[in-house]
Amino acid sequence: MRITWVQPEDLLPHELAASRDEGRDVAALAARWTAAGGDLTPPVSGASPNPAAPDLRALAVELLDAADALPTVNAADEPDDLATLQAGWPAGRTLPTEASYDRLHGAWLGRAAGCLLGKPVEKIPRHGIREILVATGRWPLRDWFTAKGLPADVAARWPWNRRSAPTSLAENIDGMPEDDDLNYPLLALRVLETHGRGFTSADVAQAWLDWLPGGRVFTAERVAYRNLLLGYAPPQSARRHNPFREWIGAQIRTDVYGWVNPGRPDRAAELALRDAAVSHVRGGVHGAIWAAALAAAAPVADTVDEVLDAAEAILPPRSRFAATVREARALGAGTDDWEAVVDELYARHGHLHWVHVRNNAALVAAALAYGRGDLERSITAVVSGGWDTDSTGATVGAVTGALTGASGLPARWVAPLRNRLASSIGGFDGIGFDELAQRTLALAEQGGTEGSAA
Repeated sequence: MRITWVQPEDLLPHELAASRDEGRDVAALAARWTAAGGDLTPPVSGASPNPAAPDLRALAVELLDAADALPTVNAADEPDDLATLQAGWPAGRTLPTEASYDRLHGAWLGRAAGCLLGKPVEKIPRHGIREILVATGRWPLRDWFTAKGLPADVAARWPWNRRSAPTSLAENIDGMPEDDDLNYPLLALRVLETHGRGFTSADVAQAWLDWLPGGRVFTAERVAYRNLLLGYAPPQSARRHNPFREWIGAQIRTDVYGWVNPGRPDRAAELALRDAAVSHVRGGVHGAIWAAALAAAAPVADTVDEVLDAAEAILPPRSRFAATVREARALGAGTDDWEAVVDELYARHGHLHWVHVRNNAALVAAALAYGRGDLERSITAVVSGGWDTDSTGATVGAVTGALTGASGLPARWVAPLRNRLASSIGGFDGIGFDELAQRTLALAEQGGTEGSAA
């Protein structure tokens, strides 16, 4: 049995790649690993086929400790603490602060629809997604994926995501199946309903342990979960032996913090930071606060440009993440040649793992700019771009769904959801998106009252 994302011999190659990406010198560590017979290739799916010998595994742990002790590079440009981030946030407010039920309902529905569209092709590379669509007569992507008419050789070359295929193809969709991109928003809702806006990172960590099955967390979250069980509290839970600290995980967890703070990206980002600190640092945190800010703006803004402006304003301006989303947005704006946009994104970010935060955020920013607020144009673009298809589809769908409102969303994207969401989180399995929107609105209205009183 090879448990993914936690074996020392599998974490180390990812750590060496992560450290190099951050500008840290790990040449000596890499040399010691290869001299002992270690493989420098990071396992794509989180685990190498065979366990390492005990001495090699012990060396991996020693080298992970050594990597953790290396100094951070360019720390001033990559702040992830609240005080430094807040110092750069705009002082004034430009957006309304009251969201309607319809637009929050649209946010939940859009998140589900975009996620569901991307689920069957998660882990399939961009060129494989295109081959599937061409073979089934659905290129460019404008509808759910289907196995009908898919030639056997193409199906064998690009197998559907194993867990998702039975519930996320056009011929078998019957409600929204379980997905971590929906589990985390549900958990955020529970944290807010239980602890209020004063919740701590420790409250989030405890909610994971109480409500989130360990088998339903991946990459940085699985490492953090393991660290929590070993007694490492936040923020150390995010930092110990965690090469996935700047991957996409925290970015998919924070929409609810935005939806309950309509028009207040700053408040949304503060809550998102507390959540992200359980498992992520630097770029991983920046992705979380950016997604929360998008979600705060989308239910009250008039255009997608207003949403993107609001979210960019809360990012540390000299960070790699901020530069990435600014550049990607510019690429996607004012063009109808989506393939050329994605070609350029792959030229800039194709070296990153398919669930890293920057490449996926680039796709999200570009697709939002390209889609101009239209849900279908936006989610089909981002999913056809590859990488973490269900997560990027979810974020883009949430923004465009909130901009549009549930009443304006096309029936063919929301009717198959059947107003029903499956989840392994207790108390949420089978819940309707209408109830989720009502509960979110209640929290948003409570926050507005608190803000007025202050």
